Amino acid sequence: MKIKYALSVCSVFAVIACLISTSSAGSKAESDETEYFAVFMEGKKVGHAIQSRVVSDGKVTTSEDVSITISRGGISMTVEMKETSIETTSGEPLGFESTQKLGAMVMKMTGRVDKQGKVTLTTASMGSEQKSTLQWPQGAVMAEGLRLLTLKKGLKEGTQYSVKIYSPGIMQAVDTKISIGPEQNVDLLGRVVTLREVKTTLIMPGAGEIVSTGYVDRHLRMQKSIMPIAGMQVEMVACAREFALGQNDVLELIDKMFLKSPEPLNNLASAKSITYYLSPVKGASDFTIPSNDNQKAQRLDNGKIILKVEPAAAPAGVKYPYKGTDAAILEAMEPTRFLQSDNKQVIDLAHRAVGRTKDAAEAAKKIEAFVADYIENRSLSVGYASAAEVAASRQGDCSEFAVLTAAMCRAVGIPAQVVAGVAYVDDFLGNRGFGGHAWNQVYIGDKWIGLDASFRGGGRGGYDAGHIALAAGNGEPADLFNLAPTLGQFKIDKVAVNKR
Repeated sequence: MKIKYALSVCSVFAVIACLISTSSAGSKAESDETEYFAVFMEGKKVGHAIQSRVVSDGKVTTSEDVSITISRGGISMTVEMKETSIETTSGEPLGFESTQKLGAMVMKMTGRVDKQGKVTLTTASMGSEQKSTLQWPQGAVMAEGLRLLTLKKGLKEGTQYSVKIYSPGIMQAVDTKISIGPEQNVDLLGRVVTLREVKTTLIMPGAGEIVSTGYVDRHLRMQKSIMPIAGMQVEMVACAREFALGQNDVLELIDKMFLKSPEPLNNLASAKSITYYLSPVKGASDFTIPSNDNQKAQRLDNGKIILKVEPAAAPAGVKYPYKGTDAAILEAMEPTRFLQSDNKQVIDLAHRAVGRTKDAAEAAKKIEAFVADYIENRSLSVGYASAAEVAASRQGDCSEFAVLTAAMCRAVGIPAQVVAGVAYVDDFLGNRGFGGHAWNQVYIGDKWIGLDASFRGGGRGGYDAGHIALAAGNGEPADLFNLAPTLGQFKIDKVAVNKR
């Protein structure tokens, strides 16, 4: 009998939509007009982007809509993102809006920036609103500020400069390096035009760099951009409205998101640890594998990495809720827009799961087991739902198992994060190897402990040495940026299994 696994790639495409908006942030129209782009992945048209800029009453409103449709196991799914920045005509931030539709989930964020740089943020989802405040990152610009800076710097070959670009979609400023290259003849869907090359390097903390190559006309308007993401080439090309909004091709992503294993990994429950020998694929840039309590990465001089995955054992006798003072651990107890640990249904489910146990390790395992049984419909059509939505719908793939597990753990005072990476499966829609996956880590005693409700519900014991973590955080798209520059950049040359 085949074990049913729930593997996810939706989070990667939420990241792609964010990156398209961020990397093209300075290329909007110069006047009140709208520009259309076709989005291609692996040579197939998968969506569109629409850019607009309107000047009125001393304000500049710049918007970008991105829509990407892909297929997972024959099931079509669309990721949509709209970002709007509101600035003065001199490029000072006044506010922003971001609407994200990740499968069935719709979330809208509205920010207003006062003269002191205080941002009042409103997040709306599932008919409810949450308000919070944050500080505007010093020196960060949005679309109009970047456009003005680009005009000031010009297009002379060899020009280089750095800037912080604020992305409403991920609600953070991204350090960016811009380098002006030579003029080139560029193919725009059969029309060859002389354009200026502009390289944009997005520097992601802890996730390396993502470099996009753009081509702009003499008015600094982007006509084409190329970005390698998750081992695939993503292109955005200026075109007529009818073509941009026209029919998309079908791009099946499951097989493209799999990493081959040099040998079958049988009976992973009996593996005390697994050592993976990783090397960059041909033509790949440098890649980063994080170290944590469950895996240790050793980088060699030749660019290869030796990764030892050894699941940490949860200490017994640790009480919860966590009462320490570590800021990073305390952050992993807070409710967020995807992990609504203050939601009544999530809280009720958490207390049902843990019962009367006072032991943190036992409580975490009970939550893992509860979520494994609670989600009834392992659907690839959900996309990326929040914990509150999963609690209500009881459906989804591995990312839904992970967000609900994390929120329930936080609801009872156990610090928890969502982890994204790849995990080994014997057979998932005809693929064997390491597929994109999401699971959890919870902080118990003095270490992070792995949990995997999806695998546990599918008949596998849960978290094991067949997991390679690439990113961890609060389930936000920004937390998963390490997936984009890392997936598809390395291969597994050899594995060494250490049995118990």
